[in-house]
Amino acid sequence: MVHLTNIRFAYGKQPPLFDGLSLRWEAGRICGLLGKNGAGKSTLLKIITGLCFPQQGTAETLGHNACLRKAEALQQLFYLEEEPYIPHLKIKQYEAAYAPFYPHFNHEQFHQLLAGFEVEDDNTYLDRLSLGQKKKTLIAFAVACNTTLLLMDEPTNGLDIPSKSQFRSAIMKYTREDATIVISTHQVRDLENIIDPIIILDRQRVLMNASLEEISRKLYFNYGTQLLENSLYLEQTPTGYIQVCRNTTGEDSKVNIEALFNAVYKHKDLFYE
Repeated sequence: MVHLTNIRFAYGKQPPLFDGLSLRWEAGRICGLLGKNGAGKSTLLKIITGLCFPQQGTAETLGHNACLRKAEALQQLFYLEEEPYIPHLKIKQYEAAYAPFYPHFNHEQFHQLLAGFEVEDDNTYLDRLSLGQKKKTLIAFAVACNTTLLLMDEPTNGLDIPSKSQFRSAIMKYTREDATIVISTHQVRDLENIIDPIIILDRQRVLMNASLEEISRKLYFNYGTQLLENSLYLEQTPTGYIQVCRNTTGEDSKVNIEALFNAVYKHKDLFYE
């Protein structure tokens, strides 16, 4: 699906953003891509789509060299940027202009998604909609493309609370079972019930790439009122604490992705692949 091998990338004369980064994503997963500001999440998605060229290493997307941007790959790939270009078109005009590029585009599904997001398919031009309405329209279009690979950069930014819930439902209900969906986000609470595995980027390389099952085997998340010894991360809550510890007993626990992220960054030496 996506195979990145020994990627080195830098903007101009700046220090490399990635140096020796390798990563594999297989089919049928909803991957959460996390990292601090400047860690390279958006750039990584652009390398996968062939919009940025690595100076070293190889980027293979859907069986093709990503840099070549072959039509066979692009028709099975949709990339929703955080701030996408919005043309001066009505929704029906946008659909008519762009849907033909995606052979599995489902027009009925697109309009069901618009209705679920409460976006009226009237004569309003896309670029005159509110930020939230623009985002919901493009999310609906992206999902309706039914591509094998769907990349989304901060898709829940600009959405209100009901729309975030509708977004989660849309991803779970309408995307193909064999599709790989990669969601880059800072809003982990919006998505923590649907993303698995978790990929955490640090400067130049991957800090973690693991399924929730693997994380739960290695780490224990405690939601009690008593402080534990040797916790890797501690955060006070109104009812007690969230604590992340090594799982020495094999006990299951619910992974808190925000606490996981902070624990991983606090103890990078324990988590680097």
